[in-house]
Formats: sequence, structure tokens, C-alpha cells
Amino acid sequence: MPRKEGKKKRRDDEFDDGRTIANMNVDGMPWYNGKIDKNKPGVESDSVNGGPEKITLTKKEERALLRGVVLAALLAGGVFFVVFAAFVLFCIYVWFR
Repeated sequence: MPRKEGKKKRRDDEFDDGRTIANMNVDGMPWYNGKIDKNKPGVESDSVNGGPEKITLTKKEERALLRGVVLAALLAGGVFFVVFAAFVLFCIYVWFR
């Protein structure tokens, strides 16, 4: 008599309680329907509230933001330059000797 292999029992905690953990209604996907159920618990989206909030900055805040962006770009560029210079020096004094 062949041995029967039973299916694994499904755990009791694996059930659908109806909550939305991540809203998969994404613009551009084939299943996008363009509407969101506001009454469904757990659904939070920018389109429910009319879109993201507009942030207005003062001139001082704009300058501080621009300065931070420029300093971050210079830091990243400086790191690349130092690594490139170290590679060139390694090639000249170690590798090609």
C-alpha cells in the first residue's frame, strides 16, 4: 500500500482580516483603478487628502537648503577625486614599477 503524504496543515494565524498593509493601487500598473476606498481601515494615501502638501520656504531657508545641496555635491565629488588620485598614485608608484 503506497504511503499517503498529507498536506501541511495551514496555521490558524494565516488568515485575511481585511486590513491593507501596503496599497498596491499604483498609477501605471495594469490593475490601477483610480479610486481609493476611504472607509477601508488601513488605507492611507496622498490622493485621499488631495495630494501632497506644498511647502513654502523663506528666502533664508531656501539659501540654507541650496547651500546644503551644494556642500553635499562637493563632498561627493571630493571623495571621487581623492579615490581617483589615490588610484593614479598607486599605479605610478606601485603597480607600474
